[in-house]
Amino acid sequence: MDEPEGVASMHLVTIKADSRTHYHKRMTEIYYVLEGEGALELDGDSFPVRPGTAVMIKPGCRHRAVGEGLKILNVPVPKFDPDDEWFDE
Repeated sequence: MDEPEGVASMHLVTIKADSRTHYHKRMTEIYYVLEGEGALELDGDSFPVRPGTAVMIKPGCRHRAVGEGLKILNVPVPKFDPDDEWFDE
């Protein structure tokens, strides 16, 4: 069901290659790692992740996932909005 004012959404994301650094102006994201090992870069700092790792990414934090084979459950709050994805370059 697609609710225009949805409080949150949930997405299964597979990282096949390092993702591009980006940020959101309104969304908070919660990443929960289901499979694989790698790292999350948050404002230039790298943090190792593995299954069971949960990370909350607040608005304005530049972030990306690094590694192959990472499977992440992504919970954006409010629901994902493709117009709220920003890149520096």
